[in-house]
Amino acid sequence: MSKGKLLFVYGTLKRACSNHHYLGDQEFVGAARTAPGFCLYALDGFPGMVAKPDDRDGVVGEIWSVDAAALVRLDGLEGLTEGMYRREIVPLLAPYANRKIEGYIYARSIQGRREVGSAWNE
Repeated sequence: MSKGKLLFVYGTLKRACSNHHYLGDQEFVGAARTAPGFCLYALDGFPGMVAKPDDRDGVVGEIWSVDAAALVRLDGLEGLTEGMYRREIVPLLAPYANRKIEGYIYARSIQGRREVGSAWNE
């Protein structure tokens, strides 16, 4: 894991998805799942992961090791400065359970949005 920060991705950034090119020169670490308590909602062609205390499944995704330049690009894509997402530590299941790995949490209202569960299939 030579690039730097570990990042959990679950939507259009995953391999073979529309925004994966943002991670093209970064290092894939492995498949992962969040601890229960998170689910995905369909937004406008992409998912938003939100905390959902009664969730039992968590969210499936991938772990990537990213360098500082990639993190800046990703934060821009995810609209951190506009308050669309926030990047924070996400609790993951083994083998990543004791690691401090961040992911993008949707920060706006999900009212009227369709819940899609644990996996985004673009």
